[in-house]
Amino acid sequence: MHLSFLLAFILPFAVSASFQEQIIISPMPQTNKESIASPFTSSQPTLADLLTIEPSASIYYSYARETEWSSRFSSESIWFTMLVPTNKAVMALARKPHQGPESIEPHIGISEQELDESSRRNVERWVSAHIIPSRISLSDTPVSYETLQDGKLVTFNPVPDTKPDSPEWMRVTLEDGVRIIGMKEALNGVLYLIDGTVVPN
Repeated sequence: MHLSFLLAFILPFAVSASFQEQIIISPMPQTNKESIASPFTSSQPTLADLLTIEPSASIYYSYARETEWSSRFSSESIWFTMLVPTNKAVMALARKPHQGPESIEPHIGISEQELDESSRRNVERWVSAHIIPSRISLSDTPVSYETLQDGKLVTFNPVPDTKPDSPEWMRVTLEDGVRIIGMKEALNGVLYLIDGTVVPN
């Protein structure tokens, strides 16, 4: 009897207090749903993006990924001009990039570790000889530019009898008549597809 009376007296105050302690959350302001769902991305691809989606450059990119330079292909703080051989051009090489130039002395007694280290150096030399660490201009040729390989210059020579209204890259050759067959611009550089290869020092 006393318990029923006590509950009847306390319950209204408890309910009232619980309502007063409730926190009212205001509704979220209207925002652009796309800006929340999607992170900010640049509208222009990086060199890494272009190399990834370019099927005719897959062999060069597979070698390039083994070097220290690969991490910079997606960096916005650098600018590379890349001369990228097509798969066909790489496959036509008598000695593949990891093999390097033919040695006069035979490799007798060379360990597997030494062979791996030699292959790594050969790949770095070959990949870096195809990268110019700056913007280039092909409007006034012949012109030479330094590559990432120490002491290696790439010279662009004019092609006679080309149409004056054709793109500049179609009016030059490099390294023993190697032609540029395509050009793609990236956020952090320019990629030129070439039908041959640059020979490292």
